[in-house]
Amino acid sequence: MKIEVLHSKGREMEFVLKDTTVAFANAIRRIGMSQVPVFAIDSVTFYENSSSIFDEYIANRLGLIPLTSEGSHKEGEEVLLSLEAEGPRMVYSKALKSSSAKVKCVHEDIPIIKLGEDRRIRLEAKARMGDGREHAKFQAGVISYGYDTNDKKDFRFKVESFGQVSPKTMLLKAAEILEGKCGELNSQLKEV
Repeated sequence: MKIEVLHSKGREMEFVLKDTTVAFANAIRRIGMSQVPVFAIDSVTFYENSSSIFDEYIANRLGLIPLTSEGSHKEGEEVLLSLEAEGPRMVYSKALKSSSAKVKCVHEDIPIIKLGEDRRIRLEAKARMGDGREHAKFQAGVISYGYDTNDKKDFRFKVESFGQVSPKTMLLKAAEILEGKCGELNSQLKEV
């Protein structure tokens, strides 16, 4: 098996994986999309919301804002984010203040809510690590592939990150998870 990187810039990466099987290519794709852990807002406590939008709707919007997740994080680690705003104005993701410099909004210009005159919102949100098997808000990106040649042993991959982690990190974590699963299977088979 050999990898040839064709393009790697920003949140996109293209490469060819040579001399492998469809099953292996699909395992990389599925694990990369569903099991790479990233931060996402999971619970929100509203202290004040005089807007015309329900708390649940705002909480759902907050959960879908991608948060940076590069670096080493422990399972179960939580980060607090707070938001306080008064209208009239459009409130963007840059208004979310994080308790950790490592975890913040990937994009600062995501609209959260438009507040009218004399309308206020004040909340605290908890972000935690999770993966795409649990909810789409924990998905790190999209990975697709197709045949690169006619011999059906070479696959051209395209990796698009949502910004929480780089495409390279997505692939490295997917490979690490796949290696761990193979090692676990190997040790169980030895006991049989």
